[in-house]
Amino acid sequence: MSGPLSGMRVLDIATVFAGPFAAALLGDMGATVLKVEMPGVGDPLRALGPFQGDTSLTWAAAARNKQSMTLDLKSSEGQEVLIRLLAEQDILIENFRPGTLDKWGLSIDRLRAANPNLIVVRISGYGQTGPFGSKAGFGTPATAFSGYAHINGYPDRPPVLPSVSLVDYLTGMFGALGALAAVYQLKVSGGPAEEVDAALYESIFRMLEVVVAEYDVLGTVRERTGNELAASCPAGIYQAKDGHWVVITTSTERTFARLAEAMDRPDMLTDPRYSTNRERLARRTEMNELVSAWTRTYTREELQKRLDDFSVPHSLVYDVADIFKDEHYAARDMLVEVSHPTLGSVTLPGVVPKFSENPGSIRSAGPLMGEHTTTVLTELGYTAEQIADLELKGIV
Repeated sequence: MSGPLSGMRVLDIATVFAGPFAAALLGDMGATVLKVEMPGVGDPLRALGPFQGDTSLTWAAAARNKQSMTLDLKSSEGQEVLIRLLAEQDILIENFRPGTLDKWGLSIDRLRAANPNLIVVRISGYGQTGPFGSKAGFGTPATAFSGYAHINGYPDRPPVLPSVSLVDYLTGMFGALGALAAVYQLKVSGGPAEEVDAALYESIFRMLEVVVAEYDVLGTVRERTGNELAASCPAGIYQAKDGHWVVITTSTERTFARLAEAMDRPDMLTDPRYSTNRERLARRTEMNELVSAWTRTYTREELQKRLDDFSVPHSLVYDVADIFKDEHYAARDMLVEVSHPTLGSVTLPGVVPKFSENPGSIRSAGPLMGEHTTTVLTELGYTAEQIADLELKGIV
């Protein structure tokens, strides 16, 4: 056994982050994922830095657990190969602008004719329907359209965009979840085979459920609060005596009581100014100044021990070097060294979530472009002469 999705077959014809991440998640759990790339060009991720020599570390990491074949999907001969491939696939993942596959002649009817039970996951900026459906969509603009950018950052500064492709990764997760739900429906009830429609902006908008309810009921437009949380206080990022940072949160009265004890301030539990979260929120600045003054009396190691001793929810602010040295990351197999054809090896984040009986795995880093083309075509029944002819024509 090599993961709970062992035996599932996924065809990834998407590009860049969101769709390919959905496929990679399924691959982590054991699915066989075949990545289709344009001949001579490849997925745009291959051109993204940072680089080690000519190798994109972005590609090496993001395309894990995938085979790669090149195929021109715009050509009739390339489409014939795709149709033959689809007969053996469970899931197709694409993230072209809505209508693109239809324009090329790859309508849902044609895909279904090749495989009536094919689950098609479509990822786009604004969804397959609606007035913005045909707009070009990328993760960063989706962050703005979703409302997330407006509440992220400090109140006296411009909105802050995520430093990683957060929207793409979230949408990939929803795409993978939708694919699995569709497979479950197909297996349990016998159908129908779904088209899963995942929009970039909707994935992060789904995270803003309280912001939506707050505006609807109270008429309040949530604004930026920096590192502070809108729902509870104290909660934020505080500095230790040696200049390092620690995140502390007290999302319940019980956790605030633990912090008060750790600070040797049990009086705050009976002082009406601090004894309830509602009152502490009304005195947010004052409360955070009290906590900040206290944290600056300890080094980060001392502070961590003190907070741990009183079971206060917290974490030191790690950089990636801290993560590589951390014993908990190691114990949880969250740093996995994987062989790579040009790098020798590369360390990647481990599989999430963990499975007790049949865990997922990272079997390979991002493949060379077209590394598996000949193997895939041979398995489809193409002869060596036919494969050479497709290569000559630039189809593969």
